[in-house]
Amino acid sequence: MSTVLLTKRLEFAAAHRYIKPEWDEAKNRAVFGLCYNPPAHGHNYMIEVTVLGEVDQKTGMVVNLFDLKCILLKVLEEFDHKNLNLDMPYFKDQIPTSENLARVLWSKIDGQKDIGKLHTIRLYEDEDLYAEVTAEAGLDVASVTRRYSFMAMQDGHQGREWDCFVTVHGKINPVTGMVADIGALDRMVQEKVVKVFDRQDLRHVFDAESVTGGQLAERIWTLLVSGLSSGRLANVRLVQSRDLTFDYAG
Repeated sequence: MSTVLLTKRLEFAAAHRYIKPEWDEAKNRAVFGLCYNPPAHGHNYMIEVTVLGEVDQKTGMVVNLFDLKCILLKVLEEFDHKNLNLDMPYFKDQIPTSENLARVLWSKIDGQKDIGKLHTIRLYEDEDLYAEVTAEAGLDVASVTRRYSFMAMQDGHQGREWDCFVTVHGKINPVTGMVADIGALDRMVQEKVVKVFDRQDLRHVFDAESVTGGQLAERIWTLLVSGLSSGRLANVRLVQSRDLTFDYAG
């Protein structure tokens, strides 16, 4: 019997703030940056829930999509339009980072009847940042992906915008609730990638007659892989156009 992965996408809105009450303001700002600012900031979250199951020979489906949607909406109703710090008991002793929120949602969804086997939860704060937890890795670890953009010319053609998705994987820090210091990651990518390639002719940067997207993805990996303060670099995805994407994972 064949197994299939099925992903359902839904949205909800919530607010959160990154804060450790036992820390002074200087330390909170140093660790959490703008996410520390009171009172809270909101997101229109998007969640992608992937389930694994066998294809039913009668229906041709892994799960009943209407039932799956109803179950997920019921779970998300508890979080929708809430202040996660103040309104949700799950974050009394942990910071409502995207990583921790994804873990809490996993615990609420996992084990629900008639949804197959929970495989992955991917939680987007916005189109530039998402966290992911999986059954394979377990709930003590997560991946965080951040999107960056720059303009560069390739092979003498008109410059194009490149979207660069950097994925960091590792254990969720029990104190901060984060896999990686996003502020530090932002600064490193801006310094080592964006400043190097933005508005440049890639042939000049590489000292080559032509440069492929795959070569550029590999170069970005090389520039970043040794610079992380926490987690490990898991993937660099480079989007050249709507129809062409390059992934490099070392």
